[in-house]
Order: sequence, then C-alpha cells, then structure tokens
Amino acid sequence: MAELENSKDLISVLWSGADILRSKMDANEYKNYLLGIVFYKYLSDSFLIKAYDLLYDEKPETMKAALEAYKEALEDESAAELNEQIKEEISYVIEPELTYTSFAEKARNNCFNREELQKAFNNIEQSDALFADLFTDIDLYSNRLGAGDQKQSDTISSLIKEIDKADLLNSDSDVLGNAYEYLIGQFASETGKKAGEFYTPQAVSKILTKIAIAGQEDMRGLSVYDPCMGSGSLLLNAKKYSKEPSYIRYYGQELNTSTFNLARMNMFLHGISPENQKLRNGDTLDGDWPTGEETDFNMVLMNPPYSAKWSAAAGFLQDERFSDYGVLAPKSKADYAFLLHGLYHLKNNGTMAIVLPHGVLFRGAAEGKIREKLLRSGNIYAVIGLPANLFFNTSIPTCIIVLKKHRDGRDVLFIDASKKFEKGKKQNTMTDEHIESVLSLYSKRETVEKESYLASFEDIEKNDFNLNIPRYVDNFEQEEEVDLKALLDEMEQTDKEIANVESEFVSQLKELTSSDEDIMASLKRYIEMMEG
Repeated sequence: MAELENSKDLISVLWSGADILRSKMDANEYKNYLLGIVFYKYLSDSFLIKAYDLLYDEKPETMKAALEAYKEALEDESAAELNEQIKEEISYVIEPELTYTSFAEKARNNCFNREELQKAFNNIEQSDALFADLFTDIDLYSNRLGAGDQKQSDTISSLIKEIDKADLLNSDSDVLGNAYEYLIGQFASETGKKAGEFYTPQAVSKILTKIAIAGQEDMRGLSVYDPCMGSGSLLLNAKKYSKEPSYIRYYGQELNTSTFNLARMNMFLHGISPENQKLRNGDTLDGDWPTGEETDFNMVLMNPPYSAKWSAAAGFLQDERFSDYGVLAPKSKADYAFLLHGLYHLKNNGTMAIVLPHGVLFRGAAEGKIREKLLRSGNIYAVIGLPANLFFNTSIPTCIIVLKKHRDGRDVLFIDASKKFEKGKKQNTMTDEHIESVLSLYSKRETVEKESYLASFEDIEKNDFNLNIPRYVDNFEQEEEVDLKALLDEMEQTDKEIANVESEFVSQLKELTSSDEDIMASLKRYIEMMEG
C-alpha cells in the first residue's frame, strides 16, 4: 500500500513537470525533456547515494547531506580511490557542481546555468558505452522552450525545480520504474498515432507476457527478446510475472533512435543491471540480430509496425530466417517477415506471442504459402482476436498469434475476445476481468460456445488454411423473435389512446373564445381539420 502511495506522489510530481512544457510543445517532443531530465536525476541521486554508502555504510537522510559528504570526501587524499570504486560499481562519476542536487539549488537561487547541465549530459555520455548518445534528443537551446536565452533557461530551471520534489531516495526501482511507465503511457495517450512506435497498451502487454511466460515462471536465467521493443515496456513485463526476476536476460532491438534511448533509460529505472540487458539500435529485418553467443530465447514478444514496407530483396531467400518457406513476405506488408524473424530466434521449448493485423490470418499469395507452412509444421498454437481501437496508432482490430517451435500436434486454439472491452473516448480498454477471461480460455484450451474453438488440423485444412476467426468461433447473437400479434395489439391500443387524447384536445379548443373574428375563424378551421 505504501508503495502505491509513493508511486502516486512520484507520478503527480513528474506529471506537474509535464505541465511546464505542455503549453510550449506537443507530448511527442516534451516527453524527451521530461523523461531525460528525470533520468539524469536518477543517475545523479544514485551516484550520491552510492558515494555516501561507501563512506558511511548507510543511506543518507537527504540528497543535500549526501552532496556535502561527497564534497568533503574529495578534499581527502583518498578521493581518487573513492571515485575509482564508484565508477567500477556504477560506470560513471559526477562532479559535485554537476549533480542534480546542485542544479536544483542553483535553480531555486536563480543562478542556474544551462551550459553546466549540457556539460553534465556530455560527461555521462562519454563515461561509458552504456550511456553513449543517451541525451541527444534533449535540445537545451531550442526555441520551443521560449523566445531568447533567458526564457529558455527559465523553462529548464522551472522543470528542474519541479522534478526535484520527486523523492527518489526513498523510492525503490519498481516504484520509480512504474511511475516512468505511467508517464510513457500518458504521453502515448496525448500523442495519439505517433505513439504507436513506442508504446503497447498495458492490457495487451499483460496478455502477451503471461501467455509467453506460462510454464517458465520458475526458470532462473529466463531470456526474453523483443525485436521491435519501443520503450521496452513489453520486455520489462517479464519481470512482473517471473519468480526469479533478478536473473532475467533482456534482449531488444529498436529502429528509432529516440525510442531506443527511451528504452535504455526505462531499463535502468527498473533496476535492470547492465550485464542483464543487451539492447541494439538497428533494423530488425535488414540485418539479423542477435548473431553472437545467444541467438534463441525462452520468450519472444512482439508488437511490430503493422503492414510496414521492407525491401523483400531476393537475397533474403537465402537468409536462414526465411529460407525454409520458399517465398518472402511482400514488400508492402512485412508482417510475416517480423513473425518469421521472431520464430527463428525462439528456443525449441519456448513461446512466442506477436500482435498483428487480422489480414495475416487470411491473405493469400506469398502470405498464404507461409501461413500454410507454419500450420503444417504445427508452429501456430493459438489465435486471439482483440477488440478494435485498443492501440494509439490504429483503430483496426488486431490479433495475437501464439507460436511454438516444436510441439506434438497441429491443432490451433481460436479465441474471440473482440467484445471484451470497455468503450473509451479515444481508445477502448480491456479490464482485468477481460484479461483474465482471455487467459482462462487460453489455459483451458477447449471449445467454449461463442468464445473459443479448438480446431483440428483437418478443420483448418478444410478451410484452405484460412485462419479468419469467424470461420471457427460463431459469436452471432440470435435476435429475439418478435411476437407480431402482441405488437399489433399494442399498436391498436396506442392508436386508441392517441384518438382519445385528440378528442379531448378538440373539446378544449371548442371552449375557447375571442372577440377577434380572425382568431375565431382560424380556430374554427383548425378544429374542422382535427375532426377530419
């Protein structure tokens, strides 16, 4: 309960920081400033806490006390040894005047200097390859911050003062990480279609992750891979449902550099150690990755860009990811290219869950051939139809395809979850009840009228390998039969009541009088018209 309250407090502070920037730029821009500066505070506070712990073997009461203790320690002849030990443990060192605590104090005293903050960013980026180019999306000299140097500096200063109210000292990584996730979700809501590149709604993330981790919750050293990781939230969901979260190894790839940096920050803020995360900024389809020591994973989670274009160059027919299928996903629709990439990197006993548009279930030509090959090999384990308008970047209905690399049997479970949602102003949402209903149907793996159908391979073959969900799950609701006699009786009674009311109305009109002859003539004509 205390954790929840702390999280709320942290969220409210961080969201207040967003208010400072909201009038100056849209969320797609200001999220970089807010999340980047929050991350720098995290790095700075972590550094001072680590320094204080090494000096006194305890946590400081305040960040100011930690800063003063560090300043004092630097005057000692063992200062170089202290800094070396800190760098060895957290990979960076921050000069006292460049700590967030120092910046906040300067901001409160109206002597904040943007150049010093820029220097602080540069120093972190150059301290270790882990942090390379991490703050490149934060332009401290942008005209969007205000007209002229003073207003721009004042905006950053106000933001620093506001974020300094966030107590990271007494917030564990989950609280901070959850607050960060909340902000990312809010930014996604504000940015609408632009959000598709970095955010998967939590309800969908939960379904994907719980399906993929099922039976592997106790595994120590669980590996999870997302080749289109966005902000990394889908990867990090594995931590919530694993019983050995400290040992999870995270692998992720992201094409957009800004989003890639967001994912890196997100990992750190969730307390993921550098040795347990391998993230790459690159194109998942054009160049296969990972190709090193570990190339297959216990879990593969994906929400790729829907029907994206890709080169589909002939050379990919020799690529091990695609060569078994004899054809390539079409240039205009890379959906199956993403799917096959993920399946290639799945362990033999692992589970993959991917979100795709419904078209992949029934489109023909090359996609039809790939789908048939997957079905004949028993790779497609389940198909789950999701409600429309769940995502920020599209209103089209989507589906989850669950894949296994090797299994006994070729049956496919179909689940129609298209009606399991609550309608919202911008996006529909799935409640915990809806989510649990889907997961229950998945785990039972049986036919439930109007909800699920366990199709044999023969069923699917008869349907020419078309996986369109309505072919298997009939959710048609029979309309109640109309009693025509009762309806006619009701209409007759209504007519009688109308006639009675009209008669009474005419009687009242006849009682009306006026000295004006024209009015009386008009009234007479109206009464005659009413009486027919």
